[in-house]
Amino acid sequence: MSNEKDEDLSMWDEALDEQAEAKAGAETVELEELTPDDAPITGDEKRKLDAILDIPVTISMEVGRSNISIRNLLQLNQGSVVELDRVAGESLDVLVNGTLIAHGEVVVVNDKFGIRLTDVVSQVERIKKLK
Repeated sequence: MSNEKDEDLSMWDEALDEQAEAKAGAETVELEELTPDDAPITGDEKRKLDAILDIPVTISMEVGRSNISIRNLLQLNQGSVVELDRVAGESLDVLVNGTLIAHGEVVVVNDKFGIRLTDVVSQVERIKKLK
């Protein structure tokens, strides 16, 4: 048992050393200030945008997931409990057409469930996940 702990500590030490080396080699870069494009959109651009805005998408909220065997799936009946991979109180995933776009928490509005977004995934992160 002690040998396993020593190996784990050694792995952590190596990872921390690699991280320190990476930080030492990093350089600061000046970025241009982003400014809003105040140019009005043309009629052609507005027509293209209107076509995209009418495309229907499916938005869903995921509480959690679980992998079970077909044998256990066939044994499920009313009252069965399936353990999910999330901890109680953890935020839900908000998916659009199966792509993660945000995290949120469940709310009740006028006797209906809803979701309050707590964190929206940036466009850059969404594009990275598509690759």
